[in-house]
Amino acid sequence: MDLTAVAKPCNLGDKSTSDVILRLRNDEGRPEWFYSHSSILIKKSRFFADQLSNPVSGPCIEIQCSDSTYDHHVNLLRLLYLPTDLLLDSLDSVKSAIGILQLAVAFQCEDITNCCIRYLEAIPWEDKEEEQILKAVSKLGPIAMPILARIQPVDVSATKNVFVSAVRFATSIGGSCPPFGDELKTSAQEQVEFMLGGDEDTPLVTADDEVKAVVKMGLSQICSLFERELSSLLVISDVTADTVENRILQSLSDLKTELDNVMWGLKVKLIEVTGKVLEAVGYGNVILPAPYRVQLLKTWLPYIRKIKPLLDANGNKETDFPYKMDEDLCQSIEGAIVSLVLALPSNDQADILSDWMETEQVRYPDLSEAFEVWCYRTKSAKRRLMEGLDRVGNPTISL
Repeated sequence: MDLTAVAKPCNLGDKSTSDVILRLRNDEGRPEWFYSHSSILIKKSRFFADQLSNPVSGPCIEIQCSDSTYDHHVNLLRLLYLPTDLLLDSLDSVKSAIGILQLAVAFQCEDITNCCIRYLEAIPWEDKEEEQILKAVSKLGPIAMPILARIQPVDVSATKNVFVSAVRFATSIGGSCPPFGDELKTSAQEQVEFMLGGDEDTPLVTADDEVKAVVKMGLSQICSLFERELSSLLVISDVTADTVENRILQSLSDLKTELDNVMWGLKVKLIEVTGKVLEAVGYGNVILPAPYRVQLLKTWLPYIRKIKPLLDANGNKETDFPYKMDEDLCQSIEGAIVSLVLALPSNDQADILSDWMETEQVRYPDLSEAFEVWCYRTKSAKRRLMEGLDRVGNPTISL
């Protein structure tokens, strides 16, 4: 036996070693014949394994495809020849991953199917892509659950926690809203209004006693505050008003620990490195399972949220303070965190958003964009769920 020939690697299209021909039948005049290898096809695809085990099957297997799926078929064939550990890095777009996933399921390619699911679950989606993903995976059953977890209806408890946090922030319950938080407060107010109604859905959590109590408390506080401020205008001079405002601003105290005012260079460098990690994971350049992404956020989000105000405060005190987070760094980290949050399962999004709205450092990073998308997805998910129940009585498939 020629051991060298046995060890020779197989390559798609290598006519000299091929023992199977795959014909992609199409009407567009694109290349149809692909020289393949039964050893690869049988190992990587149960569909091809069944075809080749049929005694009446010849060395040619015909596959019908259209112009829209041709590229996906070719990409799938190429992936069959890749080692499993290289599959994930070979995917480069949502559109391609969706097309390959559907074919991988049809041809029963388990490794490629799992790879596509991992990829789609971890990377950011555009709105139009989300609808394509839902359409593509709605019939895949339990294997698609990691993808659907991002847009599943959130359980009532998690929804209530986010809603209560939003109401408390929108009405400044539990403390005054920082003067630089007006835009975020307005956003919270708009999303509270959106969640309360505005469409045919039944309001999500308004029947809950705790929510009712928080809303009543918030409205009462707003009315009382307005009354006090209105009355104060009649007795406080302009000079005194400025003094009162400065005193309020100065009352925002930072937690001071022994290490809060040292090693600034190390802390900034740590944030810069962390920012690169957040970008790589947040934008899908590095694919990690959802639990690892949640842990990444819960580890570094509080740290960044704490250190940035301290850096800003020192920069305001000392004009030559060299350790600052420049605007580009701040924006890149904030964008990466927003993208990272939106790519998590919806219940994990709820936990992080609820914690964000309850913290004092709500200005940075600003997660209001993620909060708005979460609110929209929450109501959309519920609507899809109800429509699915009306059609087939199966909430998993209806997503």
